[in-house]
Amino acid sequence: MTDSVQSLIDEFRAEAERERDPGETPDVGIVMGSDSDLDTMFGAYEALTKLGFEEVTDYDDPPASDYTFETYVVSAHRTPDLMYAYAETARDRGLEVIIAGAGGKSADLPNMTASIAYPLPVIGVPVQEKSVDSVIGMPTGAPITAVDAGKSFNAALSAVQVLARANPELEGLLEEYHEDLREGVGEDSRGLHERGTVAYRESMDG
Repeated sequence: MTDSVQSLIDEFRAEAERERDPGETPDVGIVMGSDSDLDTMFGAYEALTKLGFEEVTDYDDPPASDYTFETYVVSAHRTPDLMYAYAETARDRGLEVIIAGAGGKSADLPNMTASIAYPLPVIGVPVQEKSVDSVIGMPTGAPITAVDAGKSFNAALSAVQVLARANPELEGLLEEYHEDLREGVGEDSRGLHERGTVAYRESMDG
């Protein structure tokens, strides 16, 4: 029987040694401890694709987009060798920032990934409220950035902020996204005022 974990480890290591143009490698890596975390981590997918990123599902046939990301399940407890290989090779595989999510009281994937991938920035996502302390509990000298429980959308925006420091186009996309949010609040405020509370509330339900 094929060892699926070892095949992934071998793939990460092969990609780390492969000569590639930086434009052909994923910019952002998304990892989660279990596929049961996917509903929560889907927010990161939504944020990245909203800003024009495309997902890499085949290293030999990457999308034409200038901005890309990859997604994997990497368990710190069940597959520590896979976690180590992913984080250890991340920089050589072209990643610029990692978003790592995990749940439970022992949500070790984000902080272990941050330790192994250092100095690559890692943004931790506690999948549940009870995971917060585990994710943010890093000692001095071992940094991780983290968002509130379940906020993978914000984690992805933060990842793009990191990339945007050296990329004016991404910076412009972030500013455009923020302006859309601002405009939406203005439209909601005017609609609520002009239509009245009851009518506006009914339109929201409909």
